[in-house]
Amino acid sequence: MTLEEIYFEHHKMVFNLALQYVQNVEDAEEITQDVFVKVYNNLNSFKNQANIKTWIYRITINQSLDFIKAKKTYKRIFFSNIFSLNDEKFKFEPANFNHPGIELEQKEACQKIFMAINQLSDNQKTAIILLKIEGKSQTETAEIMNLNVKALESLFQRAKKNLENLINKKG
Repeated sequence: MTLEEIYFEHHKMVFNLALQYVQNVEDAEEITQDVFVKVYNNLNSFKNQANIKTWIYRITINQSLDFIKAKKTYKRIFFSNIFSLNDEKFKFEPANFNHPGIELEQKEACQKIFMAINQLSDNQKTAIILLKIEGKSQTETAEIMNLNVKALESLFQRAKKNLENLINKKG
């Protein structure tokens, strides 16, 4: 399979998954680009031990989480250097919630949910995104996350409880 074929088949999935993490079209486009650069650079080492779609999902998740961490670090350094403030005061928040296909009247509710999702741990966030937003099965999600199904179920239950607490706390 050529890179063009892989890109054509998977670029929408990669973009949509990245968008779930960053809620910003430009950032999702940048992550999508980075994912396919990584796919290109590692295509020869891909050993078909996993499904190529699963492999690309893992790369996308890692790129998305790395992007968020880099943005957090940049913000902390920037504000710490300028204002000499305590780093704990600055948390990553997506610039503008910019998600195509969401009706204007639903935008505020969705923004509140995504802001709560963004406060979850990386694994909990990934479980929620893959299971509930991407609609993946437990088996597929467990494979993508390198977990067994029981561990995924437990992780998802903790994520749901934490998400509910975050939403109700802000409510």
